[in-house]
Amino acid sequence: MRLWRREHNVHHQARPVEGPSLPDDSTVHLVLDLALRVGEAQMAGGASAADVTATIQAVAGAYGLPHTEVDVIYTSITASCHRGTEAAPVTSMRVVRSRGLDYTRLTAVEDLIGRITTDRVSATEAYAEIDRVTRADHPYPRWVATLAWAGMAASVALLVGGGPLLAATAALVTAVIDRVGRFLNRRELPFFFQQVVGGALATAAALAMYATDLLPGTRPSLLVAAGIVVLLSGLSLVGTVQDAISGYNVTAAGRTVEVALLTAGLIAGIALTLRAGVQFGVRTTISDPLPPLIGDVPMQLATGAATSACFALASYAPPRALLVAAAAGGIGTTTYGLLALTGTNAITCAAAAATAVGFGGKVVSRRLRTPPLVVAVAGMVPLLPGWTTYRGLYQLTAEGDPAGLSTLVLAAGTALALAAGVVLGEHLGRPVRTGLGRLVARSRR
Repeated sequence: MRLWRREHNVHHQARPVEGPSLPDDSTVHLVLDLALRVGEAQMAGGASAADVTATIQAVAGAYGLPHTEVDVIYTSITASCHRGTEAAPVTSMRVVRSRGLDYTRLTAVEDLIGRITTDRVSATEAYAEIDRVTRADHPYPRWVATLAWAGMAASVALLVGGGPLLAATAALVTAVIDRVGRFLNRRELPFFFQQVVGGALATAAALAMYATDLLPGTRPSLLVAAGIVVLLSGLSLVGTVQDAISGYNVTAAGRTVEVALLTAGLIAGIALTLRAGVQFGVRTTISDPLPPLIGDVPMQLATGAATSACFALASYAPPRALLVAAAAGGIGTTTYGLLALTGTNAITCAAAAATAVGFGGKVVSRRLRTPPLVVAVAGMVPLLPGWTTYRGLYQLTAEGDPAGLSTLVLAAGTALALAAGVVLGEHLGRPVRTGLGRLVARSRR
């Protein structure tokens, strides 16, 4: 018995330590830093926490770090590489300090991820490339983005039934708001106050037009509605819903607070200006709610496509993504309009249209080399509830009507339906894209 125990103990002590066989320490640190920088670039561009987590694990696994745990919260990313029971794990953290819409940068990051996971680039080369991508200037001059925001506002004004003169006015006012926002951003004014200023400028312009009768026969409130859509378009609604559904509750909570705060800033600017207009005797009129979209289906397709294409251009999307964004916007607005003509309620129309956009974006994005996020966000922008938001605020501030609360709840429900529909469409499109990829691979053999 003692001999058996001695042999058993010797055998147990000689057993190899469980754990992965990893590269040397310098390579581990390089790969972890590379993976975190790639994830940071995605997070800053609006990607969901689930996508960032999967990307970091894929990049680490491609370079020989298969057991990497990732923790993503809204402002930081932590990755830990397990090295067995004898070596201590290596843990790195990176803080996401800046966020902004640059879809050219996001597309370049997605291309780099594809090359990393297919073993077409070394870790050192990939690190140099991600450094170059994140430090690169925007692909277009800033004035191009200003013109794109102006074009987006004009398209939204036409989409909700405004005429050419109102569309031109909306473009001019939006260009002024963008340049003022740019000036305030250089002064490092918090984004909350920038939203307050933007909402106030759009509403003040509408009140001035109404008081002076500069646009007879038009509804100045449509100008505010277009401004609301432009100012809401940059918020990360899709990423927020994706994180909440995927179980990344901390990140979802952080994004929810940011979206709510920036929306509150916009509402505050509009409400304060409306109230000031009432005090000075300037009251615009609100008639019955607008139809969901203009009734002419070809016009819906054209204006929806133009809105999404202008948003993509203002967000510095690469040229090939502009046509994809335009197609997504046209499909989304047309689907919404056709359903609305059947008497379907606004929230259901929004959810169905966004689902179609998310599904199509997920299926075609890989072949068209465009991130699904670009297609999803651009496609839902024309459907943001700008008019409903303004109507609710006017009811509360100018008319003192408590029904404005229910109108604002309808606007919030429409926005949530848009984001949730996009997420559902992407989920439904994932197996379809996988199946199509397999068919293409088989046809090439």
